[in-house]
Amino acid sequence: MPGTNLTRAEATARAAILDVLSYDIDLDLTTGSETFGSTTTITFTSAEPGASTFADLVDATVHEITLNGVSLDPAVAYADSRIQLDDLAAENVLVVKADCTYSHTGEGLHRFVDPADDRVYLYSQFEVPDARRVYTTFEQPDLKSVFTFHVTAPESWKVVSNSPSPEPKALDDARATWDFEPTKKMSTYITALIAGEYHEVQDVYEGKFGTIPLGHYCRQSLVPYLDRDEVVKITKQGFEFFEDAFDFPYPFGKYDQLYVPEYNMGAMENAGAITLRDEYLPRSKQPRSFYDFRASVILHEMAHMWFGDLVTMRWWDDLWLNESFAEWACYHAQANATEFTDAWTGFTNARKQTGYRQDQLPTTHPIAADNYDLQAVEVNFDMITYAKGASVLKQLVAWVGLEPFLEGLKAYFKEFAFGNSEFKDLLRHLEAASGRELQGWAQEWLQTSGVNTLAPEFTLAEDGTYASFAVRQSAAADYPTLRRHRIGLGLYDLVDGALVRRDAFEIDVTGELTDVAKLAGVKQPDLLLLNEGDLTYAKIRLDERSLATALESLSALDDSLSRALIWGAAWDMTRDAEMRASDFVELVLANIGQETDSWGVTRIPVFAAQAVGSFSAPANRDALKARWESGLKALLEAAAPSSDHQLTFARTYASAARSEAAIADLQALLAGEVTYDGLDIDQDLRWALVTGLAASGTFGEAEIDAELGRDNTISGKEKAAAARAAQPSAEAKEAAWDSVVVRTDVANETARSIVFSFQRGGQDEALAPFVDRYFEAADTLWDHLGTHRASVVLEHIFPKPAASPELLAKADTWLETSPAAPAAKRYVREGRDEVARALAAQERDAQ
Repeated sequence: MPGTNLTRAEATARAAILDVLSYDIDLDLTTGSETFGSTTTITFTSAEPGASTFADLVDATVHEITLNGVSLDPAVAYADSRIQLDDLAAENVLVVKADCTYSHTGEGLHRFVDPADDRVYLYSQFEVPDARRVYTTFEQPDLKSVFTFHVTAPESWKVVSNSPSPEPKALDDARATWDFEPTKKMSTYITALIAGEYHEVQDVYEGKFGTIPLGHYCRQSLVPYLDRDEVVKITKQGFEFFEDAFDFPYPFGKYDQLYVPEYNMGAMENAGAITLRDEYLPRSKQPRSFYDFRASVILHEMAHMWFGDLVTMRWWDDLWLNESFAEWACYHAQANATEFTDAWTGFTNARKQTGYRQDQLPTTHPIAADNYDLQAVEVNFDMITYAKGASVLKQLVAWVGLEPFLEGLKAYFKEFAFGNSEFKDLLRHLEAASGRELQGWAQEWLQTSGVNTLAPEFTLAEDGTYASFAVRQSAAADYPTLRRHRIGLGLYDLVDGALVRRDAFEIDVTGELTDVAKLAGVKQPDLLLLNEGDLTYAKIRLDERSLATALESLSALDDSLSRALIWGAAWDMTRDAEMRASDFVELVLANIGQETDSWGVTRIPVFAAQAVGSFSAPANRDALKARWESGLKALLEAAAPSSDHQLTFARTYASAARSEAAIADLQALLAGEVTYDGLDIDQDLRWALVTGLAASGTFGEAEIDAELGRDNTISGKEKAAAARAAQPSAEAKEAAWDSVVVRTDVANETARSIVFSFQRGGQDEALAPFVDRYFEAADTLWDHLGTHRASVVLEHIFPKPAASPELLAKADTWLETSPAAPAAKRYVREGRDEVARALAAQERDAQ
């Protein structure tokens, strides 16, 4: 039986006969805390009278089904998440009356009660296929329609959807009904409903095409943290930039941004009603990288209003393009329209690294994946979709030119406005605008997997000049495609203690070996950098002299993007067991204090901590942990007051502290007995200190409960749960395991906090029983927990700290014999690969 799955073939067949004219959706949110009333009227035509099809509805109690005035027995017609519709007329009306279920896992209509004040908040999350958890649908992106929502709710609530919120009509018993105007034509997955006791503020953007009302919403307990001026500024900058770049008016009238709790995603591009994680309204001090990322999220979702919402993919095969484009567009807009002019450097230091990592796992896939059904979409919705896709689009822009690229987009939007398209349609417009043939490029970059490595290969003459120079391109044996790359080469010399760029130029790399005749006779630099300017998507290698220069003098290089490329190369060499983990840690300790890129400051210490805990040789690990701990304290003491460096080093020190002296430092900071000028021990930093002390075994339940008493908020509950899971006791691990693996009633964000805190290095005794239990649970976890929660658990509770050949053997046996869903096996396969990589790195570190 198909269950909640839907195949591409089924969707194609359904789209061939149906034209969905309208939805009329009546939702009653006053029927209780577990379910809500949902009555849907769909008007549609059939190109084949007499044909059969089906509508979608998940996890509902169906009371009535009427097709063209004829009553259907729900016990017969509704089964396996589908409503069977037979003997269609040319013109049809389907009415389904049901009770649907509130979600506590972030899909469908999520219901949340704020522990700070017991106020109720609802919000929808429908991508990929979850509108059918709220109303009856034809759930596929190419069956666009117009939607009219009628919502009954407590009269004191705010109710928001894709159309502007109307004045509520009062009913009895303090209830009211909101009758929304019909929406523009759109896909089901970008419809939205957000309701509850939200705080609302309104602003207006005046642009080249007219006025756009701007709404911002958040929980009442977060009102003090809604930095309205900043989010409005970014929003207005984005609209001005995109309306000019796309030369197409914003399509959906008003633009609301709603900060919602317990959100699985970063944000969602519901047309005119964007939902965002309310962690983006921080209650404590955050580094610049936080605000950089928040700006990118705001702009990412705004770009979707045109690319995804106005023009929508026909099927999920082109999900990559939807997300890759929005990812490229948000960084392009940031760099050109906001204060975050160095956004592409941050992309290189952080986001792009996630793409490189994902692309080197055994579960890699082409950017344009073959999403033959919804389960395939769930498996392939990852950082290849986002980070690699954006990197490749950045390269495409460099290949065809920015202006031709934008001209192609403008024509594309005009042709397919409020309709559906495929990638070939966009490619046609880009070819017309640029005059370049792009089919070969698309095949090479979008339909193959894996990342190439570019390395310098040269000989030197007696006078120290290059006798010959070439760029060697290689690929993994399983993914042997060699691609065309446009790259920069940078030559740097040490001059009076500074690394100064002597020369830079661009070349085309093709095939296995590309000769660079221009460098013949040129004096070898102290540092030669491939991919100067980060034009392509490829791993790079440093020659022996360049690596030595980087290890000694990275902070002497004043170009942040060039440094980001070197940081990335060093980290990648460490992950590939070509550089000792100890050397990478020393590189970080010696240079991170001088790093100027905000993402470099906050992300690179995370890589170093992984090198310490996973990639260091066991025989060296205690010494390296001590070196990392002491080095972080020195960096904290030397950091400028109130700087990102100071905050990052304080948080990282709290996580690394294990010695008696470091533990005493954390306790003194928490008690206010030790202070650093400019370092505010606010609530979030207090939790970092408490969690560090819990992980060391110094703090227990009493201390964690006491801190929660200071912070009785949902954020406090989540952080307390993480601190409990961090404790190195059998009892704490058992309780954490029960909360996220056995139970299904723990709030999704609380569960995620526990998962992220569970596996910790140095807690071998407490974690040992959960190695075998992981594989036992993994057999059924996908069905037991559901797609999103199971994916988080399977990925992050994989017993990576227990890395050993024996663990690899257990994983191999499980992969060969388990009845688990293919999507579940993906995460086990990835965990196994990470363990194998760690073992190889440990062997290299021992040399």
